[in-house]
Amino acid sequence: MIQPLELLIGLRYTRAKRRTHFISFISLTSMFGITVGVWALITVLSVMNGFERELKERILAVASHVTVTGQDGWLSNWEEVNKTIIAHPGVLSAAPFALGQGLVLKSNEVK
Repeated sequence: MIQPLELLIGLRYTRAKRRTHFISFISLTSMFGITVGVWALITVLSVMNGFERELKERILAVASHVTVTGQDGWLSNWEEVNKTIIAHPGVLSAAPFALGQGLVLKSNEVK
């Protein structure tokens, strides 16, 4: 039975021969520390990957992927353009919106 070199080296230093019990303890402690570190790294990367995916989905659910406007910034025949866009098989929904600047007042305070 042929064993990989890494396994042979690992087994050599984990099993104590003669009076090297302290070296065996240090080796086992080091391997435990590396195991915990790798476990923590994999867990954090998995959580961050899921968080990034969820964040993208929530942002894209609110913000539009594409904005269609005319050359002057207005779209006078938006109903016709909207029907054409919705007819595309990759489009889930389309809706018109108005874009402008405003000022919000609450109890005589500008917000």
